[in-house]
Amino acid sequence: MKTLDLSDPRSRRRVVAVLAAAVAVLTLTGVGVYGLITGPPSYDRDDDRPPRPVVTAPADSVPTTAPRLPTVAASENPESFARNVAETLFAWDTASGFMPLDYTSVILATGDPSGAEQAGLASDIAAYLPTRDAWIELRQYATTQHLTIDNLFVPDDWDTAIEQAQPGQLLPGTVAYTVEGTRHREGLWNDEEVTSEHAVAFTVFLVCGPAYDTCHLLRLSQLDNPLR
Repeated sequence: MKTLDLSDPRSRRRVVAVLAAAVAVLTLTGVGVYGLITGPPSYDRDDDRPPRPVVTAPADSVPTTAPRLPTVAASENPESFARNVAETLFAWDTASGFMPLDYTSVILATGDPSGAEQAGLASDIAAYLPTRDAWIELRQYATTQHLTIDNLFVPDDWDTAIEQAQPGQLLPGTVAYTVEGTRHREGLWNDEEVTSEHAVAFTVFLVCGPAYDTCHLLRLSQLDNPLR
């Protein structure tokens, strides 16, 4: 096994980045993955007590534009819309001044116009976002998040679901796409940038034409428990 050389600055930064991603668990039933960017403990030679962390926020500057919430680009193509939903779902910035409910509203705006799944969808989205308390903690480290998609496909399990559905249970144009990708987080610890990466997988359930002229989001699967 190759020994990690901690005298190499790049190796030290890599260790800091790995240690910096602590995860809190949340989902629809209380399970989901959210990493708090924290730093490794350090001790003064003359004091065995761990010092309080020194959190450094980005230097104040005059913003050129006001922060804006992300948006889900509308599309009548189900694959494109599934991709748009997935990327927006994971796109947030704790330093923007917005809160988790603001990001929730962005996804909810794409929901089924009938409102039949709105309550369930709101619960689904909440499982993908940090809680308010976790958000406030993450804000201390100017934490941001985004998703890169590696694979997007209609799962085989969806064919089984279609076969087992009762007549009229699913609107015409209802489809599921499973997303496999990597969640990226960046933040600041003691004035140094730290990052973390985590593989994620989930399924988005959509309804498009002929039921509607454009696609709408119905529900989200449990994070890391997608249809295959």
